[in-house]
Amino acid sequence: MSEIFKFLKKLQKNNNREWFTEHKDEFEVAKTEANVIFESVYQELSKSDELEQLKIYRIYRDVRFSLDKTPYKNHFSAQTGRKKPYKRGGYYIHFEPNNCFIAAGFWGPERDDLLRIRKDIDVSDELVKILQSKELKKEFGKLVGDEVKTAPKGFNKEHERIDLLRKKQYIFVKNFTENDILEKDFPKKVVKAFTSLNSFFDYMSEVLTTDENGEPIAY
Repeated sequence: MSEIFKFLKKLQKNNNREWFTEHKDEFEVAKTEANVIFESVYQELSKSDELEQLKIYRIYRDVRFSLDKTPYKNHFSAQTGRKKPYKRGGYYIHFEPNNCFIAAGFWGPERDDLLRIRKDIDVSDELVKILQSKELKKEFGKLVGDEVKTAPKGFNKEHERIDLLRKKQYIFVKNFTENDILEKDFPKKVVKAFTSLNSFFDYMSEVLTTDENGEPIAY
């Protein structure tokens, strides 16, 4: 078994500072193993996309405003954004026992960006066509994300694309097994999946860098 999951499974049963301190060496080995994979994916993805700096999340939880006071996350994760202002969206990788996945898209669009996306969906079926891509559907299935219950303010709840207008997030998720993560070609598999989203990202980036008349926004 990988040190990544061996450590995380122990941590799930012993999520306290005393145990963590006693097993700090095991943590460092597992963290290093995870980081090597994150870096490999990042370097491979950098060959085909312009990316911001890789962010590897710390395992320490911020418990100040949480009812859950366990001090450590039970996963390793990393993310990178596409290079702004002209490239939009981001990528995420998550390693957790029985819950390994990659995700991509828009987790928390700013209010103005979300409105701009919705206005384009309101008048264009371009996103619908993109989501019908066989390659995209094979890799990720369908678009997911939080939604409003009926319709966003200012939009018709009977709109033919109301399912897309209701979304507050535009995310794709693909699950992997623990064994998948440890295979040598895992970074290439991740990049293959992410690359299937090129048309989606191109569309979103164009929408978010132009005004409603299609004119480029000056940066």
